[in-house]
Formats: sequence, C-alpha cells, structure tokens
Amino acid sequence: MSAEPHPTLPPVRLPADAELARDALGAPLFARAVRLARWAGPDTRVEFGGELAGDQLPLAARALGLDTSEEDSVVHASQAWRVAVDTGLVDVTEPEEASEEAEARPGTAAPGEDLALVTGGAPADVLDLWLAALDTVLADAAVPDLDDLVDALDAGGEIDFDRLNWNPGREADFLDGVLANLYLLTVAEGGTADGPVPLPVLAASMVVPDGMGEPTDAVLEQVSDAMMRLDDQFRQLEPIGLVEYQPVDEALMTEAEEQPGNADGGDEEDVSRYGMVRLTPLGRYGIRARMLEAGVEAPAVGDLSGKGADALLDGVARYPEGAAQAEIEQWLAGRELPGAVAELLAAARGDDEGAPLRRLRCQQALAPAGPEAEPVVRAVLDDPELGGLARVWLAEHGVVDVPAPDGAMVFWLTVDTIAAQLAADGETEELPLLMETLTAHHTGFFDQAWRVDHPATADVLEAMGRLHPDKKTAKEARKAAFKARSRQS
Repeated sequence: MSAEPHPTLPPVRLPADAELARDALGAPLFARAVRLARWAGPDTRVEFGGELAGDQLPLAARALGLDTSEEDSVVHASQAWRVAVDTGLVDVTEPEEASEEAEARPGTAAPGEDLALVTGGAPADVLDLWLAALDTVLADAAVPDLDDLVDALDAGGEIDFDRLNWNPGREADFLDGVLANLYLLTVAEGGTADGPVPLPVLAASMVVPDGMGEPTDAVLEQVSDAMMRLDDQFRQLEPIGLVEYQPVDEALMTEAEEQPGNADGGDEEDVSRYGMVRLTPLGRYGIRARMLEAGVEAPAVGDLSGKGADALLDGVARYPEGAAQAEIEQWLAGRELPGAVAELLAAARGDDEGAPLRRLRCQQALAPAGPEAEPVVRAVLDDPELGGLARVWLAEHGVVDVPAPDGAMVFWLTVDTIAAQLAADGETEELPLLMETLTAHHTGFFDQAWRVDHPATADVLEAMGRLHPDKKTAKEARKAAFKARSRQS
C-alpha cells in the first residue's frame, strides 16, 4: 500500500484481537478456504500454478455446499482454493511433465501446516492468515473482469495490454488510494465512523482535482467510470470481510452512462442507489496493518497504554479530543491512581513548544480522577507551571480551601491555555469569543500580558491581534505582542 495519501492519520478504535479473529474466521471467503484445506487429500489434483484441475472444481464446490448447477459455484470454489494455497492453508506439489524415464504426473495437494493455526493458534496467528488472504483478494480485485480480458486478446491468444489499457501497478495503487480514503473518512473525528460512505464520494476523491469548483462533464464521466470499477471491486472485497457493501442499483447503470452528471450522487434519498460502502472493524484492522507495513503512521487507541506519561501526553497531543480521551482512559486503567496522577503532572512540566498542549491533555486526563488524587494535586499548588492547573482541578472537584492564585499566575495560565488551544485546534471560531471574555474581565489586560514570562506570550498576543473581534482591542494586542517580542529578544 502506498504511504503517500495520508502520512499521519487519526487513531482508529479496534476491537480486541480475539474478536477480530472471530470475524476473520466468519468471513465467507476465508471460511471456504479453510473448508477446502480440510477437504484436500490424496485424490486432489492440481495444475501448474497450484490451480485445481478442471474436473476437481465441481467436487470442491460440492464440498463447500454450493449448488453446482449455478454458474458461479465453480468460480467461488476456484477463488477459495486460490486463497487457501496463497495463505499456506494448503500445500501443493506442482505437476511433473513427461520425460523419457517417467510419465507425466499430476500435481497433488494436502492440508498445510498453517491449517492447524485456525483452531490451535493464537488470535494473532489467525489474523496473519487473514491478512495473507486479503492480499490475494486485493490482487484479484485489481485485475480487469473476464470480458475485458477476452476483448483484449490478440490474434495469437495473448493479452494485448496496450489495448486493454491496464497497468497492474496503477490499478493496485488506485485501489489502495480508495481504501486509504475510506479509512480516513472512517477514523476522522466527525467522520463517518460506523456509517456507510456513498460510492460517488469515494470515486470523486480519487478523480476530482483538489480545488476544483464545479466538476466538468469530462470529470463527471471519469467519476462514473471509477464508480463502476469500484462497484465490481467492492463486490469482490465483501466476502473476505473487509467491507459491507450495498452495490450500485443495476437499473442506474444505463442512466450513469447516458447522463454522467448523475454521478454526483443526487439527493439524500437517491444516493444509496449509487452504492454505499462501510469498512468493517476487521477491515479497519486490515487497512491499518497494510498502512503500517508501508510506513504510514496509523495509530490505534491503546497503543500508548503500556508507555510512560511523557509518551502518553506527547502522543495524544495531536489526537482529536474524543480519541485522546479514549487513549487516556486506557492508559489510566490498571494503574494506581495517585502514582499515575503524579506521573502525569511531572510529564506536563516544561517550557518547550509542545508543553502547553501537554498540560491541556494532562488536565483532560485528570478530570475524571476522584478524591484519592487530591493530595497529589495539592502538592503542585506552588509550582509555577502546574499551580494554575491544580487550582482548576481542585475547584472543579468542589474543594473549598483552595488558595487564590496571584495575578502573575492568572496571566501565565491565560497565556498557557490560549497557546494550548492554538496548538490543538488552530484558530477556531470559538477562540475569538474566549479572547473577548478574557479581556473583558481584566482591565488593562495587555498592560500586564506582554510581561508574562511564558515562551508563547508573543505568539499568543499576535494571535489575539488577528482574532479578537473588537478592532481597538486587537490593535492593543498587536502593540503588546511587539513589546513581548522585543522583551524576548
């Protein structure tokens, strides 16, 4: 899988390996591959490349409980056999050609050593087998359908790839890109989560150039073509458990060709007719595993649970708030609370660029802590970097004898809070309101603020100069920022 589309991704929430392994074993195609591996024996004959001999396919279909009178039964059997061979569930011996000394001998097949992992291995072993099966299915999905291959045969019976206009690497990259976009839509904060994604949205994400306003007719036609390709590919990917897929309504096929403008998906009532796809939890696991193998940073909630508080706060600093909270909760689970709180507070110290956001995440981590954390929090009341945070926590937990902060601490905490908000979310719509509230409650705010001994003072004041809704106050902020910058110099 290409590492380029999304070098850094939000963390994904995954079930436990045992649950994922159960999903893998329940995926129809993988289950069929396991059944054929158990079926393979001395009478099973294979051809070159490990494919089942033609007369063996109906027998394999019957072993799978398929109706051999249906045309697709041998296709399903052939695909399941290929998965069984590629994953090591079946061991095959290639046929031997005839020689002067011996007659031709057919190839044979037998259950592979890895078949025992299906029932006797750990969940991780089952998932490794499923990932190998996924690789096979993805490779098959990137191949043109049979009709296109037949049309591209030249006079000698060879495939004319120029005529077919098929580049294996390009097709594989296209499918990887689609799955990467589907993954991002699934894990992004405020994204689809468990909801399905309309097929036109995915197709457009791969075809419509960034920044294009109204797509041209030519681009819409490309979107329609991409939708048709994806419709076929997702039909192939559903049996391995990667996705849940509602196919394109066949009645719309002709419409899409005649009126490519329909590929925008229409209104909400009609969009499902153009195909809807959803990554399953197993699918999220599979795409993430492929991304990690390709060198993409694709974190999962729980990755930091066994690490120290410094790694936790640095790690969740860039997480969306919901994912950060879930990661923090897993980190706290199983730890003695007083010791965990002390470790978090120690990790929150610092005057580096990332320190304000670490303190914000520390405050988030401490929010659910109960009364047993109070002595540890009280211990940092006099700390110049943590005293404000400690007072906020104690006040929120109803502690009445909290000493009031002095003016210097109030202004320092204000700068630290705004710096953290800017680092976490950028210049959001809510930030100007926060700035307006702060300046309204402190007469002569900027006369004091530029003197605050905080590394981010000038940056915060410059941001207030850009974002404060009152023009006069914004001008005061810019003057104060200049003073702060001169003082730092």
